[in-house]
Amino acid sequence: MFFTPYFKLALILGLLSAIGPFAIDMYLPALPAIGSTLGASVGAVQWTLTAFFLSLGAGQLLYGPISDMVGRKPPLYFGLGLFAVASVGCAMTSDVQTLVVLRFLQGLGAAAGMAIPRAVVRDLHTGTEAARIMSLLMLVFSVSPILAPLVGSGVIALTGWRGVFWAVTLASVAGLALVHGALNETRPPAQRLESSLGSALRSYGVLLRDGHFLGLVGIASTALAGFFVYLAGSPFVMIDHYGLSPTQYSLAFSVNAAAFFGAAQCTAWLGRRFGLVNVVKGAASASGVVMCLLLAYYLAGGDQLWVLIALYFVASGFMGLVIPTTSVLALEKHGAIAGTASALMGTLQMLGGAAAMGIVSLFANGKPLPMVVGMACGALTGVALTWITLGGAERAPLPTRVQG
Repeated sequence: MFFTPYFKLALILGLLSAIGPFAIDMYLPALPAIGSTLGASVGAVQWTLTAFFLSLGAGQLLYGPISDMVGRKPPLYFGLGLFAVASVGCAMTSDVQTLVVLRFLQGLGAAAGMAIPRAVVRDLHTGTEAARIMSLLMLVFSVSPILAPLVGSGVIALTGWRGVFWAVTLASVAGLALVHGALNETRPPAQRLESSLGSALRSYGVLLRDGHFLGLVGIASTALAGFFVYLAGSPFVMIDHYGLSPTQYSLAFSVNAAAFFGAAQCTAWLGRRFGLVNVVKGAASASGVVMCLLLAYYLAGGDQLWVLIALYFVASGFMGLVIPTTSVLALEKHGAIAGTASALMGTLQMLGGAAAMGIVSLFANGKPLPMVVGMACGALTGVALTWITLGGAERAPLPTRVQG
């Protein structure tokens, strides 16, 4: 498998996609230390995450149409370069306000690596073949939330939290080399002729009037919103409230990430067997049930770390089935504007996650309940959107079509 064209493409795109999230996951164990060093509150430090996600989302609106107009590779060069420069600034900052600004610029650069790989997949494949590539991409992408916190805790122990940003600077330079030497252009000039700023705006108009597209994007967005709430709150909950060390926290975080990306590898097989629509319905509903159980536990006064880890492990697995599958379904009918559609999808997902983090940060107190409430609200909203969007959808599996 490791020498197939499928895996080679997934490896390249997964590594490019992981550079931005690596900048999040590596420094999660250091959030309490950053607050202490810079004299910042929990809410202020969480804004360094929120700012990153805001620009990571908004930036995709630019990169998607631009990649339709000029090809997939030039925007990747620009984005990775901006990411590298901003990362150097983050490593040298002395106050939390500057760090928030630089994280915004860093996210703007990372947005290229989030929007464009999905468009590359759609350039080449649709249906269950696209689901297969997407799941392999997510397998490679899983190196970030599984290994990055562990790597980050090691870097922090040796160099302090600033070393994390020097490390991701090197990662972005490696990404530039990968784009130059290993990624082929999948948007040939003949396909760019009808792409322009005006056509991009019209394409966004078409997408924003497509209720089915928006519904599918909303399902994934609410699932990710719950994860982003966990991302922002779990360092304080697990390190300060439950007393884990940064390394122990990294291991706990990696367990949930492994469930997500492990389950994602089953999407193509389940899609062929039951249909992608049914996979989304079943997995989203099951995730909602598990999150309701977790919320009920904390509302009843429970406060055991193993319960939080175990139930969120199960919920993460179901989310691993929902997110790549909804991405394939949402892009299925929009191949001619895949870059623009992928960008809007990513933007709405990131902005939804940033909004959820911002709202929950208003109630954050370092204890589990505010975080769990936000996570459960995301899951239950996703269940409602799933049945509104897909309740009457056709149950047959999607056909497989390959382009190029």
